[in-house]
Amino acid sequence: MTLKGLILSGGSGTRLRPITYTGAKQLVPIANKPILFYGIESMVDAGITDIGIVIGLTGHEVRKAVGDGSKFGARITYIEQTDPLGLAHCVSISRSFLADDDFVMYLGDNMLQQSIHEFHEMFGYLGDKPSASILVKQVDNPENFGVVELENGKPVRLVEKPSDPKSNMAMVGVYYFTKDIHEAVSNIKASKRGELEITDAIQWLIDSGKEVTCHTLEGWWIDTGKKDPLLECNRLVLDKIERQIYEKPLNSFTADGRVQIGNSMIYDSRIIGPVVIGDNCLIRNAFIGPYTSIGNSCVVENTEIQNSVLLGNNIVRDIPRMSESLVGRGARVVRSSEKPAALKLMVSDQSVVEVE
Repeated sequence: MTLKGLILSGGSGTRLRPITYTGAKQLVPIANKPILFYGIESMVDAGITDIGIVIGLTGHEVRKAVGDGSKFGARITYIEQTDPLGLAHCVSISRSFLADDDFVMYLGDNMLQQSIHEFHEMFGYLGDKPSASILVKQVDNPENFGVVELENGKPVRLVEKPSDPKSNMAMVGVYYFTKDIHEAVSNIKASKRGELEITDAIQWLIDSGKEVTCHTLEGWWIDTGKKDPLLECNRLVLDKIERQIYEKPLNSFTADGRVQIGNSMIYDSRIIGPVVIGDNCLIRNAFIGPYTSIGNSCVVENTEIQNSVLLGNNIVRDIPRMSESLVGRGARVVRSSEKPAALKLMVSDQSVVEVE
């Protein structure tokens, strides 16, 4: 039987606003690669090439970025979700794509150190299969996640974002399901949040005597829905890059450590890795410090920057020091030469500006 993939990419990204006012949160880059691409590549690496992607209001951007999946070695089917009505609702609207096949469901804004390929054997796909298997990890703030209560290593109760959690084992956002999940989804009702919760569907399986197993994630896991976790994820991924520099004859810079530089012009600058710089950038008289990703077509001049992400088409000029910053596509950060000196801002809704 075919093992299919289902990636959920329909969320509106409210926690990453204002970045996500103009783009899909799943396409925000980590080390200059969209978050969504990591999930697709992980599935393909595990041999899962028939993949459905649930899309919402930003679906046209996802379609444009991913295409038909051929560049990943996959076949992509797009499933439209007009309203964000929950993870179990995503399963329901994907039924015609999933049919009666087993499938892996993956949250498109999650990043995991381990690949899906590593979970195949532990989830039982080489032997007897449970109706559902869930990946969990111990967290310090379980009230922000779906929580699994265990007895003798078996899930007995699942609660979505409990106010008084009885467990600190959170569901990571990787699920393996058989066709039994469809019966479960059809037997649950919307929660107080107005959503069909995947926790309720899995609970229905448990209460109905179906076998549900869970496995603990050993490596790191980051929900990239907020700025600081996204920057932390960028750091973790950059720690694994290899040195690769596209050097032009007129470039003049020093680069230490793991640095990846595309087809860009760099003058009188120092770069200390891990750093990724895309194509068509102009870097002049700058210090690009560790854990920085600079997207395509950026201009960085007379500036020190570290531990930051520039999404692309940015101008950063005459800034003495920038750190722990996330700069949206097309944004400009420049110092005015006008007197008297003053801080001049054009800030969109829900932006954050921190000034020392």
